[in-house]
Amino acid sequence: MRLLDQPLDFKQMPGALAVYRARTYMAGLLSFTRAVKKGGGRFVALWGSDERDRSEKPSEGFSLHVAFGLTEGLALVTIFLPADNPEFPDLSEIFPAANRMQRATYDLLGLHTRSVDQRPWLRHANWPADFFPLRRGPVPKKSFPLSHEDYAFVRVEGDGVHEIPVGPIHAGIIEPGHFRFSIVGERVLRLEQRLGWKHKGIEKIFTRLTLHDGHILAGRVSGDSTVAYAWAYCLAAETLTGCVVPQRAAWLRALMLERERIANHLGDLGYLGNDVALSFGLAQFMRLKEDWLRMSNALFGHRFMMDCIIPGGVAQDLPPDGSELLLEQCETIEHEVRTIKKVYDDHAGLQDRFLTTGRLQPQLAEHLSVSGVVGRASSQVWDLRATNPIAPYDQIDVQMVTHRNGDVAARATVRFEEIIESLRLIRRLIKRMPQGEVSVPLPPVQEGECKVDGANAVGLGWIEGWRGDVLVALEAEANGRIRRCHCHDPSWRNWPALEHAAVGNIVPDFPLINKSFNLSYSGHDL
Repeated sequence: MRLLDQPLDFKQMPGALAVYRARTYMAGLLSFTRAVKKGGGRFVALWGSDERDRSEKPSEGFSLHVAFGLTEGLALVTIFLPADNPEFPDLSEIFPAANRMQRATYDLLGLHTRSVDQRPWLRHANWPADFFPLRRGPVPKKSFPLSHEDYAFVRVEGDGVHEIPVGPIHAGIIEPGHFRFSIVGERVLRLEQRLGWKHKGIEKIFTRLTLHDGHILAGRVSGDSTVAYAWAYCLAAETLTGCVVPQRAAWLRALMLERERIANHLGDLGYLGNDVALSFGLAQFMRLKEDWLRMSNALFGHRFMMDCIIPGGVAQDLPPDGSELLLEQCETIEHEVRTIKKVYDDHAGLQDRFLTTGRLQPQLAEHLSVSGVVGRASSQVWDLRATNPIAPYDQIDVQMVTHRNGDVAARATVRFEEIIESLRLIRRLIKRMPQGEVSVPLPPVQEGECKVDGANAVGLGWIEGWRGDVLVALEAEANGRIRRCHCHDPSWRNWPALEHAAVGNIVPDFPLINKSFNLSYSGHDL
């Protein structure tokens, strides 16, 4: 079934990424969403924008944008909502992953549904009820008075049921998040999360920047995914302005993305070993990760390659001896990772803790639109590098890694195998990399480029980061300033899955399950 044959007027947007856009009404959005669900597509993201300063029609005061992942590419459906009552259909009945995004859209813009769940998500009792920060207009300069929030957690009642509140401030140096456990003995009956403590107003800050400078902020949405976010942002800006990036720049971007993937997988495997008292694993993987980061710093000027991807290409080329150094390091890292994997595989205590722990069934993962490492460990065959490739991934034959068990062991195995695959891809990228320039100037935005068939033009970037698919949607003004930029982290869809994966396990295993997901707070709490 080809979902784009559904009765919506889809038009393919220009650019390297296959993007299809349609404007419709509420009934059209609902029918297409159901078709996506029936056809095996994915729900990706939902966000809104304030159009009251541009529209002369009261019926078009706000826009709601919904992105879906299809075999053909990315489908973006937009509906207009009236300024006086911006209500839209509840999509969480079809795709549960929409729930938190819908609640956040109300907190930020005042767009609302008739969903049963009307609890705030980003609004932690410190915003006035009539304050919606992403609406057009000046932001109040005075701070709001602090007040205590009594969030309506779902209560589990019965004999022997107890609650354990954890967070939002934790004992270690990690980001804040609240976890409310309902337990009997040590067995978890229910887990409910309360996030949003890292909200920084990033989407509002974007509107003060130009298209050329926005990549700097995008690369800081979630520091461990700076390459993925910067590439997604730059791809959106380049699509919006018609910029054609030099071939060599695209290959260098992929090289950086694979290095970012390996760095994070090395760290996660070390922490997973440490969580089951295998300190040897932590020591060895931290040593390898440190060597990996130092090489990135030597070749690209930054350990995490921050600000290395810029609109129009990359900030700098490899030094003359860079290719040889990278190939040598790939050989060393692969040998050591394979050696440590044998230790993990043969360690009875580690396998006892990993196997069957925190299992996420494939059917549930599909229902929740789970992506990335977590999704592929639960048999979800989505990896943009293989399923929806852009250059140079369409030329280097990416082998997607998937497993079915959906437990901590499967998520660790996906990481091990993705390291080996990324090392293979790096070698191929280096050996086949074309010569030439590494950047071109970003063209200025023209008046006509801000509108497409009467609707705001949107540039989209969709990149498979190490955690999952990162989406950036970008709108610009004719003067080159950013009108709206929405950055979407895969953690939005994966956090709810963690609640399900914890059920039936014992409380002491939650840190291990949580680490095997390793989701972003900062990328989620814009």
